[in-house]
Amino acid sequence: MRISVTRSGGFAGITRRAEVDTDERPDADDWKRLVDRADLRDRGRPAPDRFVYRIDVDGRTAHVGEADLDEPTRALIDRVFASGG
Repeated sequence: MRISVTRSGGFAGITRRAEVDTDERPDADDWKRLVDRADLRDRGRPAPDRFVYRIDVDGRTAHVGEADLDEPTRALIDRVFASGG
């Protein structure tokens, strides 16, 4: 499974992107469980000085405003950035 996250907006307007391919990873099942728990549907509106996340999982894309992140989705984003640079 290929997971990519792009964070844009924020006070400085800097875009950050990370990607992880879980197919060959020993923790692929953990990634699958994390993706299954995440709410991957479009929600929220952009707000001044807030981040907007574009989350793509194997071609399925969601756009989520920072204020609208639930805990499982935030955990997925954090893990992608920690693992995928």
